[in-house]
Amino acid sequence: MQVQEGAVAPVMEQPVVDTEAMTEAAPGDALLPVHLPNVGSEMAHGGADTARSDEVRGLLAAIRRLESIIEEETVALATGKKVDFDDFSARKSRSMLEFVRLMRARMHLGGEAEITEEIQRLRQKLERNRSILEMHYDAVREVATIIVRAVREAESDGTYSGRAVQDGK
Repeated sequence: MQVQEGAVAPVMEQPVVDTEAMTEAAPGDALLPVHLPNVGSEMAHGGADTARSDEVRGLLAAIRRLESIIEEETVALATGKKVDFDDFSARKSRSMLEFVRLMRARMHLGGEAEITEEIQRLRQKLERNRSILEMHYDAVREVATIIVRAVREAESDGTYSGRAVQDGK
């Protein structure tokens, strides 16, 4: 095949893959590439609005995934279900990392009303989650204090503690 002078060869565009996000997963997790819109190619075809809407959809999807994880943990805590804190912590961390990276890369979307609303809803869910986690932490601390006190009382027959009180010490 000969190429004539001035001819333009068709170029197949490849999706942009965030390989950095793929290396952050925990061992044993399935690694799926994160496809990001190739903004440059869409703009070249007159799709600036499409690129922006893809960015908005991607960011909204990340916020909703994080929101879903937070809500799942909050419901499990509120209903007394057994909670795997390590699993929730890892999932929340990965999702938060994805959210922060997308927000940094798309700071210009911070003024979008839909994104602002989603972030506000996420903030409310995070606050509820924090409150319930704090309540559980306080309960664990109280139970631990009761156990420690019971162990101390069981180990002591009062021989030494009674005399220290009598001597005024």
